[in-house]
Amino acid sequence: MIKDIFYRIRLFHHAKKESYFALYRILGFFPNDITLYEEALLHKSSSKENTNGHYRNNERLEFLGDAILDAVIADIAYKKFPTRDEGFLTNTRSKIVKREMMDRVATRLGLNQLLISSNRIKTQKNHILGNALEAFIGAIYLDQGYRKTSQFIEKKIIKPFIDIETLAKKEVNFKSKLLEWSQKYKVMLDFELLENFTDPENNPVFQSQAKLNGLPAGVGTGYSKKESQQQASRMAMKKIKSDRAFVQEVMTLKRMLPALRIQYYEDLQ
Repeated sequence: MIKDIFYRIRLFHHAKKESYFALYRILGFFPNDITLYEEALLHKSSSKENTNGHYRNNERLEFLGDAILDAVIADIAYKKFPTRDEGFLTNTRSKIVKREMMDRVATRLGLNQLLISSNRIKTQKNHILGNALEAFIGAIYLDQGYRKTSQFIEKKIIKPFIDIETLAKKEVNFKSKLLEWSQKYKVMLDFELLENFTDPENNPVFQSQAKLNGLPAGVGTGYSKKESQQQASRMAMKKIKSDRAFVQEVMTLKRMLPALRIQYYEDLQ
């Protein structure tokens, strides 16, 4: 307590005192390395060149924060639902960390007031706030460690803004989301039944694969074709989010197959 008071007194004479106190209102503690948080709140549209000649923005911290967020949410869901299976826990985590949810949380925390980005980007429909929140979590992890980051996520994100039990009951239609994505970017989406077998209790089991422009995007298993396609779509959406090289390959094929793509969308009508 006394240490914190002396810290605050010293900050009144610091050149970045406004930034420190703005971050304190969000974090509940003063950062050790404020440059990490500055980087987390710097969108690539406003990248700044550092002394090494590299451009500084929040993309690397976003990558790190995404992984940390997934781990913490998985831990919370695992403990909150001790009798539920892996599929339920995975779906619950997906609902919590989805971009729309993270965008809303970032706004509620006030990150929209601190994020630095170009005016053009701000007017577009995107998820820069959700991405910034993930980068912010990455900054906390590097600055304070895993335990403090986990506490921040639980106390500052989950408890005030997310009702996990209510959210867990909502169904997420991953196939619909994948179809929306494919239509938005004019990408061909197909599902292929890979295998049909029975489980130890002789129940039919289906395994399907989602393909984007012919490229394998995700495999799912279920007790119906619909369920297997839902799981395949979930894996495909995860791949789209995490594998930029894959998305680039899909887009490259899109340019190479215009005639086939036109025929595909005519068949949808």
